Amino acid sequence: MKQKNSKNIKKKVLVAMSGGVDSSVAAQLLKNQGYEVAGVFLHFWKDESAGEKAENRCCSLESLMDAKAVAAKIGIPLYTFNFSEKFKKAVVDNFLGEYSAGRTPNPCVVCNREIKIGLLLKHARALGYDYVATGHYLNIKKVGRYYQLFKAKDKNKDQSYFLYTFKPDELSHLLFPLGGFNKPQVRKLAVKFALKVAGKAESQDICFLSGDHNNFLKKYLKLKPGEIRILETGEKIGEHLGLPLYTIGQRRGLVGGTGPYYVAKFDYAKNILYVVKNWNEDILYKSELIAKKVNWLSGVAPRKILKCEAVIRYGHKAVKCTVSAKNKTDFFVKFNQAQRAITPGQSVVFYDKKQVLGGGVIAVL
Repeated sequence: MKQKNSKNIKKKVLVAMSGGVDSSVAAQLLKNQGYEVAGVFLHFWKDESAGEKAENRCCSLESLMDAKAVAAKIGIPLYTFNFSEKFKKAVVDNFLGEYSAGRTPNPCVVCNREIKIGLLLKHARALGYDYVATGHYLNIKKVGRYYQLFKAKDKNKDQSYFLYTFKPDELSHLLFPLGGFNKPQVRKLAVKFALKVAGKAESQDICFLSGDHNNFLKKYLKLKPGEIRILETGEKIGEHLGLPLYTIGQRRGLVGGTGPYYVAKFDYAKNILYVVKNWNEDILYKSELIAKKVNWLSGVAPRKILKCEAVIRYGHKAVKCTVSAKNKTDFFVKFNQAQRAITPGQSVVFYDKKQVLGGGVIAVL
């Protein structure tokens, strides 16, 4: 990415270093650009009930050792912050609470906003740092008077979906050095810089889960089994293990036999899970949703109906839509073409081509 200030010698940057190849290369690039760089390794909550297997992949002992080795190679200090308690409250408790309420949350969005970037930025600025940097793949550019968020060069790695929650004044203190690179280029840079993590594998899983996703929910939520019925006929075909374990459009984990079946509807009053037989049943498609708690990166909500594109889950194709205000924080979203498996609790993020306009949490009409 372009430097925000060509005179970087006195600019202090705190880089979140996880011991992975992305954050390691980000730290080296910033030092090469003339910034005064320090690394910080963040300790998050881990599921102690998992016993010896208890581990948060973002802050395992191996990750800490890798981060220390990289910092030593680059020649920068590495500090550690313990965010475990606040991570548990802001991310894990929210994760469980959302599932318990029948929604499917996105913990990475919450973590970036509340902990990994949000809380770190507050600490960094209090300690006299000008910027916080991470190994996320996205870009920041100045548009008029303010800094705005844009998609990364690497379409397959772009993480702009996860960072729609920040304000212009926060964006002005963030650096994402990898926005102009693709993943193979970053690995080549790691080799060039002789960083020991150049070939390290990456995990796409939720960091605090020690094992299967549903096993975690079974451990911490009070689940009540109930009937599974075919929506069209009302025929009972089996029993579910608890409604929070399922999400709209899901196939995996349902009864077999005459299937496959796809989750179509929840009746929480009667504790019934309704399914349909076909992947493309009409009930799985919706043309509208409500986006709640919307954040506009410009700091100003659109006054008129906004025509833009929206992404309803990470990795999903951006689709054309219109956005209009319901109130100050909630907005109606109408798609030009109906979308399959719009999921309450996930994020909907709005784009103007490569620019992130804003986003909110999905509530289905």
